[in-house]
Amino acid sequence: MIDLPSYREQSPEVAAHLAEIRERPVVLTVGSVGRVFDSPQGDPIIALSKIEFAVHHREFISVIGPSGCGKSTLIRIVAGLDACTDGAVLLDGHPVVGPGSDRGMVFQSYTLFPWLTVRRNVMFGPSMKGVPRAQSEQQANEWLRVVGLSNFADHYPNQLSGGMKQRVAIARALANQPRILLMDEPFGALDAQTRCNMQAHLLQICASVDVTVMFITHDLDEAIYLSDRIVVLGAHPGRVLEIIDVPVPRPRSSEQFLSGPFLATKARLEELIHGRAAAHEQALAAQ
Repeated sequence: MIDLPSYREQSPEVAAHLAEIRERPVVLTVGSVGRVFDSPQGDPIIALSKIEFAVHHREFISVIGPSGCGKSTLIRIVAGLDACTDGAVLLDGHPVVGPGSDRGMVFQSYTLFPWLTVRRNVMFGPSMKGVPRAQSEQQANEWLRVVGLSNFADHYPNQLSGGMKQRVAIARALANQPRILLMDEPFGALDAQTRCNMQAHLLQICASVDVTVMFITHDLDEAIYLSDRIVVLGAHPGRVLEIIDVPVPRPRSSEQFLSGPFLATKARLEELIHGRAAAHEQALAAQ
């Protein structure tokens, strides 16, 4: 059995990086957020209970948890596509009351307009905001360069692979220059190799672009590989079990998947998610 370090142990480099993040302004505040749904049986369903955390400027934070913990409900609330029944979500100190261009959203499905070229898809947001065509086209070309798709600007979505479509979706979201990029399991429908490539692309984008990211995933390796911090949710109701500072140094590489800090963090995530889920199922069976 491998003797792993504590997931709480941080090298001086990692500790300094996380301390520097905490000194940055807070972009997003999730303040004691709850979400209750009505049920046909009449008993309310508590999807989220007292979810609380803050996201700092240019931080990459992932939310992870078992099925039914409310991950997608939470990010929909942050996006303004749903409303919380308790608490509040603040973006730069202002309450979120609906969708807005200050939040870019990337979904798991490919939400591109099939009748528009890649360039025109990326131009769509700025054009809707009244940006002149020449300026929005220039901006779109720059974002396509950032995501590595300059040579495909005049292609249509049906001519692209799944990974390329998601890169266009990321470019389209970033073209509005959002304060925060919200990503709801964006790589979940991709094959393993394409998923790895997309993770590497996303790390490169985050290193070169002034953007804050809230990322929903069910993949433990992906959460550790990409994130500065991980919010771990439990289910029934969805609630924060722990917020983990990722002890893996940046820049990240695939070789780190077998490092002590990476494996220790993964072991803690498995304990929190799978251990609590199994205990909950046993408790239900005993009733």
